Amino acid sequence: MDPIINLGIISIHWYSILLFIAILIGSNLAIKEAKRHGFEEDFMVNLLFLGVIIGIIGARIYYVIFNFDYYKDNLIEIFKVWNGGLAIHGGIIAGLITIAVICYKKKVNLLKILDYLVVGLIIAQAIGRWGNFFNGEAHGPVTTLAYLESLNLPQFIIDGMFIDGNYYIPTFFIESVWCFIGFIIMIVLRRKKFMKIGYLTSFYLVWYGIERFFVEGMRTDSLMFFSLRIAQLVSLVMIIIGIVLFIYSLRKSKKYEGDENA
Repeated sequence: MDPIINLGIISIHWYSILLFIAILIGSNLAIKEAKRHGFEEDFMVNLLFLGVIIGIIGARIYYVIFNFDYYKDNLIEIFKVWNGGLAIHGGIIAGLITIAVICYKKKVNLLKILDYLVVGLIIAQAIGRWGNFFNGEAHGPVTTLAYLESLNLPQFIIDGMFIDGNYYIPTFFIESVWCFIGFIIMIVLRRKKFMKIGYLTSFYLVWYGIERFFVEGMRTDSLMFFSLRIAQLVSLVMIIIGIVLFIYSLRKSKKYEGDENA
């Protein structure tokens, strides 16, 4: 699959386009949900502006750190993010720290804000994974054409998984579908009367953590720490935090009633 759209004097990378679309859609959803609960749009725009920018920087730094053997001899490549190489876990960590600091300074309930953000985040991930498809990355091991056809995948995905003479398992597609299903579940859950502050965030952590742990085991481009897959370790931490957060929210959090911000 050609990763570039050629427009004569300029070329645009599909990876960049899909990343932009993912951020735009995810941010708009988060803003609308926060406004529904009484938060000002200006606050959310500023929050997301800083969170997204620092999140992208964090995602790149995270990726570069665990591929430093390559980048130390190719420093200019560090800045070519359109070629891929954004680690979602690094983006989540950097973005979370940024948002936590802002919420602390503004005396805003962080957990409540995160409940709005994760709805946008998970659909952004579902969309953003298609950038990996166009870049021919984030795929699983070598497989056969017959196996891919047995999965009843769209033909263009099968064709796109033919890379350098081999067919590969489309792990990007598995994650995209999983995130989209998670998004639908969250959209349904968010308006239920039994929902408490923190439930959606805990659901996201467990839902995405489980999927990423197993899918990462199939990936051929995992970031490694010695013999360990970093994403699997982080996913386990996400699952544990999600379970603890759910128990905490179950016992301590309030239900979503009224439009108070705190």
